[in-house]
Amino acid sequence: MERINELRSQMSEPVKDLKLNLSSVLTQSQALSSEETWAVALCSAYFIQDANLASAIEADAGDELSAEAREDAKAAAAIMAMNTVYYRFRHMVGKESYSKMPAGLRMNRMSRPATSIALFELCSIACAALEGCELCIQSHEAKLTAELSENHVHEAVRIGAVIKGASVALS
Repeated sequence: MERINELRSQMSEPVKDLKLNLSSVLTQSQALSSEETWAVALCSAYFIQDANLASAIEADAGDELSAEAREDAKAAAAIMAMNTVYYRFRHMVGKESYSKMPAGLRMNRMSRPATSIALFELCSIACAALEGCELCIQSHEAKLTAELSENHVHEAVRIGAVIKGASVALS
């Protein structure tokens, strides 16, 4: 984790917790595979638009993150950037009329990712949590717990939270 450690070394004493958390969430997940861990971290960095963190994650992931997983991380971040705005709006307005209108938004990659639906959903739940979109969180959590477990969801959200915190700590 050479590049991640370089970033960690830039973190001052007041944000020491993030320095430690960044290392632990990338190396100590008991629920997620190494590829899932790195993909969620990369997707989260893309989602919060932190190119420096994304670059470090990509570099340090090495062979742990396939080209397909890298592509899915980018696709999930982009689709969720769109979806969290749209579905959060519909939920917050609370009018049934908007809920009846077709979204008309392409998101085919969600059902046909380059890796697996589970990996794409793990990336998606992290983005949903980062944006605070209740409807998206509920939808992706239900899909994940039907196929995986609450531990998987928990780990993905933890990773997203730490990536966001690390980004703030480095700014």
